[in-house]
Amino acid sequence: MAARLLRIATLVAAAGAFQTPARARAPTPRRATAVDADIDAALAVCRSAAATKGEDSDDVVAALLALEKGMRAAAKASPDVSARTVEQLDGCWRLVFTTGTIDTQKKVGKINYFPLKAVQTFDVARGRISNSILVGDFPLIRFFGDFEWLMDRRRVEFDFDQIALFNFGRIDLPKGGAAKIGASTGLGSENNVKMVEESKKPFFNWISADADIATARGGGGGIALWKRDLDYAMPE
Repeated sequence: MAARLLRIATLVAAAGAFQTPARARAPTPRRATAVDADIDAALAVCRSAAATKGEDSDDVVAALLALEKGMRAAAKASPDVSARTVEQLDGCWRLVFTTGTIDTQKKVGKINYFPLKAVQTFDVARGRISNSILVGDFPLIRFFGDFEWLMDRRRVEFDFDQIALFNFGRIDLPKGGAAKIGASTGLGSENNVKMVEESKKPFFNWISADADIATARGGGGGIALWKRDLDYAMPE
């Protein structure tokens, strides 16, 4: 009898060893938070403004400020936000809306929807940046240079070292040359000139970037919205 019970126990144990393991429990999805809702609402306004230029300017500014606050909180909670942002930043971006730098606001007021065609490009793999003002597809002025992404700050620090007027070839710029041209034409901030004199680089604190739009605050204090431009060719 004892031998029979021992044999049954052995068979049960052996059968248990070959049972299909329990299915791994799926990870619990992260709950949406109030911050997520604020970010989504702000992005919706920005997307509409980028697509139609029909949103009220004050509403766009409010959305940009809310997005800036929300993304700052999101980046603190999730360190990979910065890596995703620079990955999406790669490509060509047309400026849609800007409050202008603080210097510009003092002189001419807020710019809001940008009246000219201005396109900025980021070649993330090569660390190259360009900034162009165009009439239609004809370039009036283009700047070219290098940029660095500071992962902990979601910041682009850049320096333009070449300029091209109209369709002529590129001309090398002296250190600080682009900052002085930008400040004198209103395309850049006078603060950039001061930064170069202090051996610092102009910068953008990037707020967000995705498949459609990007947002950032410049070193001159202005906040801006871009839309992705799939028709513009990345400079060589």
